[in-house]
Amino acid sequence: MARLETRARARALQALFAWDVRTGAPLDRVAALVWDDLEVAPDERAFAGALLQILQARGAELDAELTEVTTNWRLERLGAIERCVLRLGAAELSQGSTPPRVIIQEAVRLAERFGSAQSARFVNGVLDALARRMGCI
Repeated sequence: MARLETRARARALQALFAWDVRTGAPLDRVAALVWDDLEVAPDERAFAGALLQILQARGAELDAELTEVTTNWRLERLGAIERCVLRLGAAELSQGSTPPRVIIQEAVRLAERFGSAQSARFVNGVLDALARRMGCI
């Protein structure tokens, strides 16, 4: 069984993806609907919800940071999975409570699981560059 944080990151990604493809609805409402449908446990909801709160509060700022390190790619041109994984990674890096290598490794696994090996390599490079830019590593 995967660790709570690992499961919660996947739940946050599922909610963020659903929100990303359904523009217009508030992120917290979309997350609640997705998590209700999936019968997500309260402890997973708490961890995932904290990540989504960071994105709600600082989403534009984090997108700007990501744009700086994705020099040849605009966020809106990325695939939804890659964009959502990058946003989650950026939110968690900005929090500063989890080691950056753990955040990057978990994001790479999510990109592999829900995207592709190519997605995983891209996410790894971008989040590594972002962590360096933020002074995390």
